[in-house]
Amino acid sequence: MAEARLTPLAKGLIALVIVAVTAAAAWHLGLKNLFRGEGGGAGGGGGTVAAGGDGGAARPGTPGGGGGGTAAPPPSGALGSAGNPLKVSLVSFHGYAPALLANGKSLRTTTGSIFDRNGVQVEFVIQDDLPTLTTIFESGAAHCAWRTSDFWAQEQPNLRNSSHDGRAVMIVDNTQGADAVIARDPNVRRIEDLVGKRVALLQYTPSHGMLIDALENSSLTARQRSQVQLVFINADEGTAGVRAAFAGGHVDAAVIWDPDLSLALRATPGAHEIYSTRVATNLIYDVIVCDQRVLRVPANERVIQAFVKGWLDGVTASEAQPDEAVDALIRTEQFFELLAREQGRPFVRNLLRNLVWTGLDDNARILGLVGGTNYYENVYRRFDRIYRTAGALANPASPVINPSDSFDYRFVRNLLAAQPQARVEAERPQFVFTEQQRTEAAARPAAVTRPVIVNFAPASAELTRRAQQVIDQEMVPLVESHGSAYFEVSGNTDSTGSRTTNQRLSLQRAQAVVDYLVTQWEFPRTRFVVSGYGPDRPLCNEAQPEEGMSLEDCRGRNRATRVAVLAREQTP
Repeated sequence: MAEARLTPLAKGLIALVIVAVTAAAAWHLGLKNLFRGEGGGAGGGGGTVAAGGDGGAARPGTPGGGGGGTAAPPPSGALGSAGNPLKVSLVSFHGYAPALLANGKSLRTTTGSIFDRNGVQVEFVIQDDLPTLTTIFESGAAHCAWRTSDFWAQEQPNLRNSSHDGRAVMIVDNTQGADAVIARDPNVRRIEDLVGKRVALLQYTPSHGMLIDALENSSLTARQRSQVQLVFINADEGTAGVRAAFAGGHVDAAVIWDPDLSLALRATPGAHEIYSTRVATNLIYDVIVCDQRVLRVPANERVIQAFVKGWLDGVTASEAQPDEAVDALIRTEQFFELLAREQGRPFVRNLLRNLVWTGLDDNARILGLVGGTNYYENVYRRFDRIYRTAGALANPASPVINPSDSFDYRFVRNLLAAQPQARVEAERPQFVFTEQQRTEAAARPAAVTRPVIVNFAPASAELTRRAQQVIDQEMVPLVESHGSAYFEVSGNTDSTGSRTTNQRLSLQRAQAVVDYLVTQWEFPRTRFVVSGYGPDRPLCNEAQPEEGMSLEDCRGRNRATRVAVLAREQTP
């Protein structure tokens, strides 16, 4: 996710000669005081650890207020011309390699490059200190800037509060394995195993949001979730601080992203993934957000359109020649130059396996432009709620923004209309599901299991209208956000009544739920394992319910239908 001056990033690099834990400058300015807290578990503030290290790859947190960029001479000419290039703020991250390749492996457009052939001059501004969008737009440091879709849901209300606004214009990458929850203890294999464990992470980042999402989708009670001890690492330590806390044994688990994720798995004995965006594939996207003042000028539509097309053309070029994309990163960003020098060029190349550069067809699919779900808007809506609840917004009274008001769809739509083949590609399934893979996935521990109360009439396996609504609201989003996963849908009962009858009826009810998901939501049937466990797998001990829970409440938990997320592969 490198600047010419010697930032704390570079100083840390030189001091420790551990290149792969650099580029945390995105956390260094204006952030550290926002990440200091006292005690608390998954629902609270979490502890703060200064774990050491020299930074990590830049990704979003609550941005600082400073660092608007170095003063530049006043522009001359129309936007997108050589005298007034479209300025785009980025951080050092491998998801942006296609744009750097499209610019001629340069931060400024070179003659004959993809952007040049598309008729737009672009200047990329590396701002690893991560200023706010308000700072960027007010200072004129850039016209557009990257954001993760979850973090954009945090920042747009703040941007509006400052009398500004913006819109995302395209999705540039989709992490599929680049963000993960990792552990060292071989007995910690799933999200539910984190109860009583210390988990290191950076607050109000994709790591934080992903963990909250996973905990909410787990079978843990509120009390058990509060016993997951979140350890918020000082912001100036970055993801390297998270990795150092994990490697040093100060915590039991960590939520982290590449390259520190790959380094931790490589260097820490016993380290393994228990949950990642390899299974939660529709959870974290990077987008480009442009100043609404720029987007409202009719003459600028051609410029932004050329920019979007050029970036997506860069995706095509990078997919065809990934080594050229790696070369673009190494030539333009100090972070990747040093990373390649110390860890080897193949290490940088391997980072590309854990994300998808999203081309036009991916944009069309993710945005729901060929029918089906708008995954981007789902993420924006869900994380707006998650971060508001967690207290991440600068002004908690900020109005809720309709997700459709966060994205300017015209640029992707225009390209889709001009390239019908992209529509055909977008309509194809992203993943293929087979019975053999399903069997293999079912043989491994579930990454997470969510109980869902689907009520049936006594002795009946027929879905009521209310039961269908519960499936729509609670099961379908889980299936959609875990795009590569298989699922076990199991019927479960309490201990009352005949065990044989309970097992038979629980299987019939689970089958009814799967039939509904297949016929009404058109999910492939091969994604589902149907099981009926009756009273055999209780979530609650009916002989001794936990404190504060009645026997009937305990039995109610056990009567829930459960949806277990089954990863198609255990490790990258």
